[in-house]
Amino acid sequence: MGKKQIKTETPEQAEKASQIVENAAAKASSSSQKKIQKGRVYIKATYNNTIVSVTDDRGNLVAWSTAGSLGFAGPKKATPFAASKIVATVTEKLKKSGPTEVSVFVNGFGGGRDSAIRSFINQGFNVLSITDVTPQPHNGVRAPKPRRI
Repeated sequence: MGKKQIKTETPEQAEKASQIVENAAAKASSSSQKKIQKGRVYIKATYNNTIVSVTDDRGNLVAWSTAGSLGFAGPKKATPFAASKIVATVTEKLKKSGPTEVSVFVNGFGGGRDSAIRSFINQGFNVLSITDVTPQPHNGVRAPKPRRI
């Protein structure tokens, strides 16, 4: 494998390396602590689960939570109670850097849909708009072919 080499650094090189590490750490902490003014809240309420995610205006994910990650199981994941608990955990994550004004986008027909919107309003967020983005068919399914007798 070869001889092992012992690397020796001068004090100037060690000081320069530590400054580079400190600058990188300062940049990383300052970028994660940025205050976001406006954001988007996406609520996906299905019959089996409820998913809430918060992004900034560009679409970068800031915080998210689901009913399954909080310990709800089976049909309890789609209840209004689970949706309110999900919003509580998301707002806990958003306290430091999260947005204060949000636009809400709701997708699906689940039971936690209305409860999640109400919980966001009760948590102190300024809701600018509520948009339903549930996909709907334009023309339905294809008609069956006529029966031959």
